[in-house]
Amino acid sequence: MLDRIKAMFDAWEKRPPGPEHRDTLHLAAAVLLVEAARMDDRIAPEERARIGALVRERFGLSAEEAAELLTTAESQARGVAPHFNYVSVVVERCPPEQRLWLIEMLWEVAYADGDLHALESNLLRRIGGLLHVSDVEVGAARKRVLKRMGLPEGTGVWE
Repeated sequence: MLDRIKAMFDAWEKRPPGPEHRDTLHLAAAVLLVEAARMDDRIAPEERARIGALVRERFGLSAEEAAELLTTAESQARGVAPHFNYVSVVVERCPPEQRLWLIEMLWEVAYADGDLHALESNLLRRIGGLLHVSDVEVGAARKRVLKRMGLPEGTGVWE
């Protein structure tokens, strides 16, 4: 299975930049969002809906395209902890100053069900580090998301 995933990434790396480049980044981000949602062993309907809305808004997708992306992301995330491989795609394809969008999307998914699980918080810290985003920036992104979602600043376990 890992060989198949590695082969998929190797094939993507050999393609010239174009729509596939963008699609690969979208899939990597969607898999990370799914991974964040399933950290508490299930994807709540609110989390699934939030992921769909986020990828539609951020990537300019239709509802059908977003649903297809989510289905693909869920199948890619099933049974493995893929975040390192997918974070690598984001690092390779997205300049450092433009990575906070993913952190904010991850916070929105983590808070979508109204509860921040300790494993979700831990995953976001790890992904932030792998994306070379400082803890200060990750924390500031969290506060922006809480404000945007109308949640009190003390919500959750990350303090």
